[in-house]
Amino acid sequence: MFVKSFPLDIVTRIRFFVEACWLPWLVQEPLFLKVFCETLLIPCRTNGDGRRLLETRLHFMPAWLLRDASLAPGGEALQLIHLPATSNVAENSPPGTSVHTFSVKLSASQSPVTPGFPLILNSSPLTDAFRVNRLSDTDFEVVTTGKEQLDFETGPNVFDLQIYVKDEVGVIDLQYLMVQVADVNEPPQFPGKLAEGLDLYIVEGAKPGFIYQVEAFDPEDTRRNVPLSYFLISPSKSFRMSANGTLFSTTELDFEAGHSSFHLIVEVKDSSGLKASTALQVNVVNINDEIPRFTSPTRVYRIPEELSVGTIVANVTAEDPDDKAVPSHLLYSISMASSYFMINQRTGTIQVAQRIDRDAGELRQKATISLEVLVRDRPAGGQENRALITFLVEDINDNPATCTKLTFSVLVPERAANGTLLLDLNPFCFDEDGEAPNNKFNFSTPSGVGSSGRFSQEPAGSGKIVLTGDLDYENPSNLAAGNEYTVMIQVQDIAPPYYKNDIYLYIVTRPENEFPLVFDKPFYIFNVSENRPAMTRVGQVHAADPDFPKSSIMYSISSGGAGLQYPNVFWINPKTGELQLVTKADHETVPVYTLRIQATNSEDTSLVTVTVNILDENDEKPVCIPNSYVLAIPEDLQVGTNIQNFKLTCTDLDSSPRSFRYSIGPGNINGHFTFSPDAGSNVTRLLLASRFDYAGGLDKTRDYRLLVYITDDNLLSGRKRAGALIETGTVTLSIKVIPQPTTMVTTTPWPRVTYQILKKNIYSSSAWYVPFVITLGSILLLGLLVSLVVLLAKAILRHCFWKTRVDKKLLAKKGGMKNPKREVVVETVQMSTVFDGEATDPVTGKIYEFNSKTGARKWKDLLTQMPRWREPSPWGAAPHRVVDGEGLGPQRGPEQEIDGLSDNAPAADAGLASQNGAGKPKHRNPALMSRVSPRPHPGN
Repeated sequence: MFVKSFPLDIVTRIRFFVEACWLPWLVQEPLFLKVFCETLLIPCRTNGDGRRLLETRLHFMPAWLLRDASLAPGGEALQLIHLPATSNVAENSPPGTSVHTFSVKLSASQSPVTPGFPLILNSSPLTDAFRVNRLSDTDFEVVTTGKEQLDFETGPNVFDLQIYVKDEVGVIDLQYLMVQVADVNEPPQFPGKLAEGLDLYIVEGAKPGFIYQVEAFDPEDTRRNVPLSYFLISPSKSFRMSANGTLFSTTELDFEAGHSSFHLIVEVKDSSGLKASTALQVNVVNINDEIPRFTSPTRVYRIPEELSVGTIVANVTAEDPDDKAVPSHLLYSISMASSYFMINQRTGTIQVAQRIDRDAGELRQKATISLEVLVRDRPAGGQENRALITFLVEDINDNPATCTKLTFSVLVPERAANGTLLLDLNPFCFDEDGEAPNNKFNFSTPSGVGSSGRFSQEPAGSGKIVLTGDLDYENPSNLAAGNEYTVMIQVQDIAPPYYKNDIYLYIVTRPENEFPLVFDKPFYIFNVSENRPAMTRVGQVHAADPDFPKSSIMYSISSGGAGLQYPNVFWINPKTGELQLVTKADHETVPVYTLRIQATNSEDTSLVTVTVNILDENDEKPVCIPNSYVLAIPEDLQVGTNIQNFKLTCTDLDSSPRSFRYSIGPGNINGHFTFSPDAGSNVTRLLLASRFDYAGGLDKTRDYRLLVYITDDNLLSGRKRAGALIETGTVTLSIKVIPQPTTMVTTTPWPRVTYQILKKNIYSSSAWYVPFVITLGSILLLGLLVSLVVLLAKAILRHCFWKTRVDKKLLAKKGGMKNPKREVVVETVQMSTVFDGEATDPVTGKIYEFNSKTGARKWKDLLTQMPRWREPSPWGAAPHRVVDGEGLGPQRGPEQEIDGLSDNAPAADAGLASQNGAGKPKHRNPALMSRVSPRPHPGN
């Protein structure tokens, strides 16, 4: 017990040392092994030589030693809860029976229990009857395994189990569980195979007496001192059982009487009233003590002659009283030799062995055959029996009537008269039977395909064939028969079994030529779709000559059938008359063809007119103008705007303008574009369906390539549209979205540079209305200019120049200053005239147009940029026009140029100086400064 005082590291070292080395030399030193085991309290055992052997490694150290080593560094130890403990389990418990439930308290590190733990390290005595099942991460139970039977009477009653647990950081614990096997009172048991049931055998006819001794035992009575009681659960008249288990028969058993087996249930009871039962099957053994008995009642059979070999004529049956269930073991034979019959030794069927002819040999004198049948129950020895079987052979009509010649050919003229004798069969036929009525015969009614109503016998059954119908070669009924008739007549006995012989008559009619060649219709009208390809069947003509035999008819096209591009649009099969297309027809080119078809045979020629209507089909695709187009739109274009006034004008050679339906295929990302109207018109316009959202991230691309489908199915319902021919045209549109300008418009007070923006109207040649509008606008503008010139001339004539000078002097006196000259620098810049975007001036708030490529801009309101003239002053000053060189302020350099679009830029007044400002510059009138003279500056 000195190990308890060892420090923890020393115990751990001992453990690792023993586990690693296993101390193989320890086994070879019995004395040291004994001291080692007793000192460390490790379970050991002794082998046959008296040496003590370690039963396990150091895992089986005493619990106090392992607990000393199970402390986690700096924390609480791993601990088994509800252990140690004592539990009970009933003997003979099934596998999985719960014995004890416990749990594990984790260490301070909260490390989980290692998989496979807890486990039973050792047991006393050693056993595999228990194992540990995991219920949860910390709950476990000990259950039975079923590998060893827990028997209170024969096995150990108490088991000491060592439960060992270990977590993932190496902290361990070990506790004991004592399991006590509880005694359970068990019923008696039958030993060995008797418990499963037993088969017993007894020979039939045996005297009543002892059969079998039944034995059982009580597991609780190990010394077997307490007697057991035996009895039959269902008593039988043929058996009884004594109290000590002896089975007796009470009657003599007969197998043939139906007592072949008996099922007995034997029950045993102990002193406590517990019972057990088993089954005894008593089988009665059959012995051969009875002769076979014939069961077939018939002994005399009537058979006809001429039966085929192998025909069954009788079936003799018998049975063996000793074995009625298996009659096939009986053997049959014919004791007297017979050449006419044979018997199947297994089944007893009698069959014909050779031909039986009533009219030949010994049977002609005596038509009786007798047989003796022998039946045995085994090949040799045993029991046997005999029976006499008689056969009466009956005479039959076995010689049929026949003829020396069975095939006849007759050639009959087409116009032969009715009643003409064609053939008499009596000289050719006879019957060899010697007795009446077997040698009598007659003839059946003539039959055959197409012969009905044309030939008959007169009188009936006489064999004289006469003509009774029409043999016209062209008669439809005769044509159906092919004018060749096969007549079959049977010669047959008048007595059973009415043997027959077939006689064939081949009657051929000679033809005559009587009718011309004609078509089956006076004219033909065929319809064919213009979409059908070459080799399409158009129709078929047919000509016929009623005369037979038929000669081949050849068909050809004598005239008609030529097209604009092909000399022959149609071809006719010369043998069948089937009319086919040589090439695809076009309804729009030639809607109707008229043909003349000729039919010719070896004798005649005939012509017929054939009209072929080319049915119109929807085989033309819609064609639109323009077929492709390039468009540019600003990013902020309003929804519903007709994009650059673009429109499609479509046509279709075989469809109504209201049949068009427009749809946009691939490329219409986010559905920004649509057509209006989208169906029912041949003219449609491209509209913006939804706004662009580049700032929100919804739209990414600025280049759209739209594939527009124009389908001519708008007038078709949904049901008709599925099976109709539909054509689709396409138009390709390329649309570029111009972004909003990101530059800010800046203004400076001095100097001012005015840009003149020249705009050119670029339009498509398909926009016919553009030149019309331009021409009309030019004429109106010219008229307006002429009227303005006239008004200007009148105004000049009304005012005098001296009045203007006087006014200037008066103004000079009043104001004490002259009108200062001001200079206006005009710079003309020619830029692209396509303004494809709009924006708002952040300074003035007005809307201006811009070019996305060059950056040029102009005000959207064009009227505000027209040059204006000042009205006459109150002092009579003449109208003053801003001219070059006038104005204040120095000339600006290129770095001082501004856009010139803001109306708030400071400038000198174009008229007199302001009295309040004393010559100071003030803001210009926007109406005067919005447009300047387009003449270039002299310095430019």
